[in-house]
Amino acid sequence: MVVGDLAQEVDVLVIGAGPGGYVAAIRAAQLGRKVTIVDKDALGGVCLNRGCIPSKALITASERFLSIKEADQMGIEVSGDVKVNMPELMKWKDGVVKKLTGGVKSLLQGNKVEIISGEAYFNGTDSVRVVTDDSSQTYKFNDVIIATGSRPAELPILRFDGKRILSSTEALQLQEVPGRLVVVGGGYIGLELGTAYAKLGAEVTILEGAKSILPGSDPALTKMVMRRLKQLGVNVVTEAMVQGGENKGEEVEIKATVGGEEKTYTADYCLVAIGRKPNTDELGLEYAQVELDERGFIKIDNQCRTNVDHIYAIGDCAGGALLAHKASYEGKVAAEVIAGMNSVIDYQAMPFVVFSDPEIAYTGLTEEEAKEQGYDPVVSRFAFQANGRALSMNQADGFVKIVADSETKQVLGVQIVGPEASTLIGEAVFAVEMGANAEDLSLTIHAHPTLTETIMEAAEGVLGHAIHMVNR
Repeated sequence: MVVGDLAQEVDVLVIGAGPGGYVAAIRAAQLGRKVTIVDKDALGGVCLNRGCIPSKALITASERFLSIKEADQMGIEVSGDVKVNMPELMKWKDGVVKKLTGGVKSLLQGNKVEIISGEAYFNGTDSVRVVTDDSSQTYKFNDVIIATGSRPAELPILRFDGKRILSSTEALQLQEVPGRLVVVGGGYIGLELGTAYAKLGAEVTILEGAKSILPGSDPALTKMVMRRLKQLGVNVVTEAMVQGGENKGEEVEIKATVGGEEKTYTADYCLVAIGRKPNTDELGLEYAQVELDERGFIKIDNQCRTNVDHIYAIGDCAGGALLAHKASYEGKVAAEVIAGMNSVIDYQAMPFVVFSDPEIAYTGLTEEEAKEQGYDPVVSRFAFQANGRALSMNQADGFVKIVADSETKQVLGVQIVGPEASTLIGEAVFAVEMGANAEDLSLTIHAHPTLTETIMEAAEGVLGHAIHMVNR
């Protein structure tokens, strides 16, 4: 144990100021606790600075660029070349990030949360040492919430160099549109960024080791995305086992085995997006006696509590789905438990969203999962092709699928692939969370013409009286 300074007493300490940590800090402060939050990096964590927000800004810019190029489909003629100024695009993206991170700081200060910049290391079960560039200080806490998040996982045979072989962090900072981009990994991160750069003009190849992109997702959803990727000229190679790669200076070479044959893919950049690993290996958790699982994630119970009674963990570092909104949700639960409330985590209606083209979003149970849990499911699927708003947006690919119990018509799950699926899933999450049935959705008057009508129509399909499709 490192000694030499007088420990400062704090009530609730939060380690990590991402979407889990800062939310937990604010909620604990609202409930009357004195809160201190520490982070070695910028407020907002990966999500605001190097993940969710900057990636969605890039995706939005790429969609805007492509829509301008394709405006002639709506009779809008654009004369001259439409060009992408990447330095200016990145400057705009950074401006979005700055506004949000500044907002987080104001919220923390407004809730009287003490903010400390530094790196925290446990040196006991009730204390941490926070190290800054020029000093260190020990803090003794009553309760602590670990919210240290995760980082991009590396392949030992294809390590990041930040120049040609990139993680998602560097891929969000490129000052040029790559002429050629190889993406290793067809999960949501690789798919989102690969699609964005394809729309900006890059020649994109996605190498995925599984039989399909977005492994684990409903094949009916990914089928729509695959069709759009083909239209965008993206080369998707599945069952491709990467064997290694090399930065050649002006380009990068990636070797992969496909169908028993070794192939070489040459590009300006390679984005490696094979998943993420928890930031738990440099916290000194062994001194706090906190248990980890075999992958390095912190073990927690249904109140976000670790095996040490007053130590909690939330978000990516605690495993499960690595989602910012899951981290925020768990942050509230942990804060409430610390404040004496009997809150518990319940993932029944967790939304999952992929900002692909078209977007994918789902919540609750699939038809197969419903059967496994003993339900006799009825499924209704309504196509965006029959929705006036989708057609008027020129984005009519996709569908809404509702899985319900055949007897009670309770909504068990919803899967969406189509325009603004990320927004539409909100109504579906609410329906699953509150135990609504299809009649509740069908009797809710939805404005016309809107995309949300697709949910109403799918619900009416469960009941057998949808208007704008032939009922089964």
